[in-house]
Amino acid sequence: MDKDIIKAFQQRLRDLGWYSGSVDGVAGTATEAAIVDFKKASGLNPRPYVGLVTLHALFDDGAKRKSAPPVYIPTQPNEAAPWMKKARLLEGTREVAGAPSNPTILSWANYLGQSATYVNDGIAWCGLFVGFVMKSSGAQDPLPKNPLGARAWLEYGKEVSPSFGAILVFWRGSKSGWQGHVGFYVGEDANNYYVLGGNQSDSVNVSKIAKSRLLGARIPKSAIPGRQVFMNTNEKPSENEA
Repeated sequence: MDKDIIKAFQQRLRDLGWYSGSVDGVAGTATEAAIVDFKKASGLNPRPYVGLVTLHALFDDGAKRKSAPPVYIPTQPNEAAPWMKKARLLEGTREVAGAPSNPTILSWANYLGQSATYVNDGIAWCGLFVGFVMKSSGAQDPLPKNPLGARAWLEYGKEVSPSFGAILVFWRGSKSGWQGHVGFYVGEDANNYYVLGGNQSDSVNVSKIAKSRLLGARIPKSAIPGRQVFMNTNEKPSENEA
């Protein structure tokens, strides 16, 4: 299929909230998963391709919407957080429902030497995503002893105020408990942070998380802190990233 046509339905899927990957004209696994999800919700045969019937359903004024359009992230200076380029390239990576696992996510565990612990993508993988991004982008600080544990990232690098590229650590379930979530700051509004993270609705995407859940913000010791980015959408904040 023509690359421009693929870009057109990728953009439309993004606008309807079904797709959070790159609009690049390449119909990869994230695009195919979004097509299947849209077709299921629209009562169409959920096969991973777009024919005339799907195109009509997709571009109709009453097309089935999943959520608010994805947050647009303004370009930031790479000097402030060079690892964010790597993180953005992984946006749209999604776990596989059921017994199979996404081999890409499993490869992150192997890269970090965690393959014995992380055996399928049904296990929470927000910490795995952050660990893979930081190590593969060349950050020199040692990873936490348990990089899969979200709260373990409170030990990483140095503490900073929340700003572009910072690793944000949140509590989940209970502030005094052990569960947590971790991802990268891309922006904020009055009450929420916009977080690029893994295992957010089972994929790598940008989600809003309430500021009241923040435990801390970290960057590598040698890194330069970024700046605050102010954003706003009508999307509801995430409440559970399991």
